[in-house]
Amino acid sequence: MGVIEVLGRFQSGQRILIYENPAGRGVEFSDELAVSSSDSVFGFLEGSVESNGSTSSDGVDDMFDVEDEEGVFGSKFEENKSFWDDQHNLLKATLCRTSSIEMGIRNVTKDAVKELQAKVNYCTCCNKSVTGNKNCRNCLMREVSCRLSNAGYNTAICRSKWRSSPQTPSGEHTFLDVIDSSNPVKSEVRVIIELNFRAEFEMARASDEYNQLVNRLPEIFVAKIDRLKPIIKILCTGAKKCMKDKKMHMGPWRKQKYMQAKWFSSNCQRKVEVNYVPLNVAQLKKTTTNHARASMLTMALLGVPRKVVAAA
Repeated sequence: MGVIEVLGRFQSGQRILIYENPAGRGVEFSDELAVSSSDSVFGFLEGSVESNGSTSSDGVDDMFDVEDEEGVFGSKFEENKSFWDDQHNLLKATLCRTSSIEMGIRNVTKDAVKELQAKVNYCTCCNKSVTGNKNCRNCLMREVSCRLSNAGYNTAICRSKWRSSPQTPSGEHTFLDVIDSSNPVKSEVRVIIELNFRAEFEMARASDEYNQLVNRLPEIFVAKIDRLKPIIKILCTGAKKCMKDKKMHMGPWRKQKYMQAKWFSSNCQRKVEVNYVPLNVAQLKKTTTNHARASMLTMALLGVPRKVVAAA
C-alpha cells in the first residue's frame, strides 16, 4: 500500500495523507492526530529536559545554601571564640595588677585561712568543732580580721544592705575590708577582702566557656575598689552572654548592678572586732569548762585524784 502526500491540500497545522487500498480507492486521513501525538511526545521530552535542568539547578542551590549555612555557623563560632578570648585577656590583665599593700594583706589572709583549715577549730556560732573547709564563715572572718589587726591593719567586718528597685531585688552581703591611710599625700585606700570570691559568680547551668572564666578567679580575693569594678563587669558580661546563648532568663541577682551593690552599697556598716577570742583559745576554754563540769564518777574512772578534806 502506497502513501501519497498531497501538498496542495495541506492546511495550516495538518497534512492530508491518501492511502491506496487494493481496490484502487484512495482513503484520506487527517494527520492532525499524528501531529498532536508527536507534539505530546516532544513536549514530554522537552518537559523532562526542563525537569532535569530544574532538578540540577535546585541541587546547586541546595549546595550553595549548605555552604551559606556553614559560613554563618563559622562566623558565629569565630565571633563566640573572639568574645571569650577577649574576656579572658581582660580578666588576666586585671588580676595581674597589684600593689604592695594588697600583697601584704593577701599574704596575711592566706596564711590565716591555711592555718585554720589545717586543724580542728571550735565554732562559737554553732558550738561544735569543725575542720578543713567546713569552718564557719562568720568565725573565719572574725579570725582573719583578728590576724589582720594584729598585723597592724585597720580592718573590719562589713555588712552591706540595699533596698529593692525596679532593676535589682533587695539583699545584703558580708565581707572584710582594710582602710589604708599610710600615705599622707593620697587619700585613704579601701581594700576589699572576699574569702570565697569564686563562689559569688558560679552558676548551676553555665556553659564551659563561662566556667573557665570563673575558674580564673582566685578563691581568696584581695584588691582595691578600682580593680574590683572591672572584674565584676567582665564576669557579668560573660554571664549575660552565657544565658543568651543558652536561651535562658538571667536572674536579676546575676546582673551587674546587683553584684556591685554587694561591695559598693552606700549602706555599709563596719564592725571592728574588739576583745575577740581566737578559735584555738575558745576551744581550750570549752574543753576546760567541760572538764570542770565532769561528775565525780567520771573523774574517778579517768584516774583524776580526789582532794582529801580533813574532818573538823
